[in-house]
Amino acid sequence: MLPREAIPAGPAVLRLPVEGDAGQIARACADPDIARFIPFIPSPYSRDDAVEWITKIVPEMWENGGAGFVIADPATDGVLGTVALKPPDRFGATEVGYWLAPWARGRGVVTAAVRTLAGRAFARGVPRIGLHADVENVASQQVAFRCGFAYEGVLRGAGGPRDGRPVDTAVFGRLSTDPGDPVTPFLPFFPGGFPGGSLTDGVVRLTPLTAADAAGYFALTSVPDVMDSHVPPGQPEYADCEVLCRYAGHRWLTGQRADIAIRDAATGEFAGEIQLTGVAPTLGQAMLGYSLHPDFRGRGLVTRAVNLLVEWAFTHTPLRRIIAGTAPGNTASHRVLERAGFTREHLVKGLLPGPDGTWLDDVQWARTRP
Repeated sequence: MLPREAIPAGPAVLRLPVEGDAGQIARACADPDIARFIPFIPSPYSRDDAVEWITKIVPEMWENGGAGFVIADPATDGVLGTVALKPPDRFGATEVGYWLAPWARGRGVVTAAVRTLAGRAFARGVPRIGLHADVENVASQQVAFRCGFAYEGVLRGAGGPRDGRPVDTAVFGRLSTDPGDPVTPFLPFFPGGFPGGSLTDGVVRLTPLTAADAAGYFALTSVPDVMDSHVPPGQPEYADCEVLCRYAGHRWLTGQRADIAIRDAATGEFAGEIQLTGVAPTLGQAMLGYSLHPDFRGRGLVTRAVNLLVEWAFTHTPLRRIIAGTAPGNTASHRVLERAGFTREHLVKGLLPGPDGTWLDDVQWARTRP
């Protein structure tokens, strides 16, 4: 597929691995995130494992039409990571894979490596390159977007096992005919990125939901009036809450929805959740929803959260209209929306599923970009 020669790649150089790299590769692969997201990498990872990769696995990859490189520092020749193309399938398509050492992150190194390698492969007639990432590996999915790969969906249970079960895999692809321009997410992350980014007014703080919030989220959904307002009414299973939290970064990055924790800014406690769903890019519209645990009610936290989120959305996303729906008798929610600048627009009869096969009315509200 490619000649076995070094390739300049901006802040790095792609070169063939040598046995002298084994120590640095072993040190990098001791990183917990590499072990977590690349299940076929042995854990714990030893120098012998690195030697086997260098002397056996990479040569076999090349012999079968693939390519395997170390991503090296052009000044020191030290190992920064690895990048590889799988042997092509019967249609000539391939798949790219990579990892980056902890000491090399945040410098754009892996993005440069993947873009460079993809360009070389396309120039030699490869029609398509796929990129698969664990749905929880948001950093890897961001690399896909920066390298011009289009999001194509999720393969359930297609990844290697973690905690005794196969993981879901996000799939991206780039064709030789694609422009390769970086993909700008419709919903950018909060300042500070994922998962550490946040918005705050000093009283309330909004952070992306993560797997660590699953217990708090489940406890919130167990509150009777929260269950009643759920669509459909009822309490989700804990496993469903856990999946929602684990998928939150992936769904946010790919523009499906933004699921957010409402926290007490002083203590960091999980107080509730707020979300943007029903994202319609062609309309510039999304739907707002929220719920707050009774322990934190009466302090205006939801109104503050709504204002923070809507103002961020109108400033940092293409959204021009945010809508919300409430039960006709939910006066507390009506007051939140009124205080946050929403206008009551109309009543939709029998829109939402209710208990025992009933259908409930929905009061719809909207706030538009100034």
